[in-house]
Formats: sequence, C-alpha cells, structure tokens
Amino acid sequence: MAEVQVHIPEGVIERLPAYLNVLLQLRANGDPTVSSARLGELARVNPAQIRRDLTHFGSFGRRGIGYDVQTLIERIQHILGSDHVHRLALVGAGNLGSAIASYAGLSKHGFIVSAVFDTDPSKIGGLIGDLPVLGMNDLERVIHKQGIAIGVIAVPPEAAQSVADRLSAAGVHVLLNYTPVMVQVPEGVTLHNTDPVQELLHTLYYLSRREVVASEAR
Repeated sequence: MAEVQVHIPEGVIERLPAYLNVLLQLRANGDPTVSSARLGELARVNPAQIRRDLTHFGSFGRRGIGYDVQTLIERIQHILGSDHVHRLALVGAGNLGSAIASYAGLSKHGFIVSAVFDTDPSKIGGLIGDLPVLGMNDLERVIHKQGIAIGVIAVPPEAAQSVADRLSAAGVHVLLNYTPVMVQVPEGVTLHNTDPVQELLHTLYYLSRREVVASEAR
C-alpha cells in the first residue's frame, strides 16, 4: 500500500533537523531513550512543541519512558529523506568549497559530495579529499551521468548567478547558495541561501538586546 502523503507545516520540517542532530548525539553517547523534556532542552525547543511536531508522523514515545532514540532517528531520517544517499555537485574549490567537501557531518546525514568543479586552471586536476577537481566543461556531463540533484555554490559573488544558471540547466533541483548574492532560479528549482554574514547579523540583534538589558540593570 502506498504511503499516505500528509501536509506537514513548514515550521515542523524546519525543526526536524535539530531534533535529528540531538538524537544522533544521544545515540553516540549510548542513550537508548530520551524524554521530550531532555530533547527540548538540547534542541532548545519547548517540549510541548516537540510532542506536537511528532504527532504529525504517528505515535511516538511511552509515558514514563520517553522516546526510543534509534526508532526516532530512523523515522525522522525517513521523513527528511536522509535515510538514503543524496549526491551533491560542488562548484568552487577554494577554501570554502574545500571545507564543505571535507565536512564529515554531510555523510552522516546521507549527503555525499560526488563532484567538484572550478574554473581556476591551478585547481583543476588537483584533489579535494579523494575527489579530482573538474573543469566547468564537464559539469553537465557529470551531473547527468551521476544523477546529481543538489548543487552547492561556493564561488566568488560575481560568478554566483552564472553558476546557478548552469546547474539549473543541467537538471539540478536544489541549490545551496553560499554567496551573499541573491541569485535567481527557474521555476521548479528550490534555492536555499546560506550566508554566514547574514546569520551573524541576525545574532547581533540578540547580542545588542542583552547589552541593553545589562546596562539598564546597572
């Protein structure tokens, strides 16, 4: 019987990776079960919110015992689609690209950087880990051959849009943009912008509020 597709609120989907990261740490620590209170403390989410979120996917947990860590990991991985391998194409073999390709957390969640591209002749032919850096002329062929659906943009800002265009035209369905440029993508392609500077600017609001409260308390 086919699995029934249920609409899940976007906020729930956004919180699931945080739950999964905590659960993986608990499993590594040898914890077989976890309460919603403990999971909430570690994920920084209200325990009642966690219980509401998980009810979208079935019945989890036992009163007085909590959630079975391994079962919940498997269920969330299935929901997110990280219970099988997803191949990534990385464009940009500089410092940022090398760090992304070497990040062990990707493979832990089923993401494998399987191709790296660059335009710099001094980088093409070199290695990032075990992967050879390929020229952009190989991009479409390799993406089609490997069935890659996710592209990572880690290039200088002025090259971001052209790289997004090439990846989209090659059949990539999801783009992760690590540049500060707001690139445009065609319909049917999902774009996620991950700019560390924007994240830091966001946190400055809370830092400034803390400083204001501290000064008022003097």
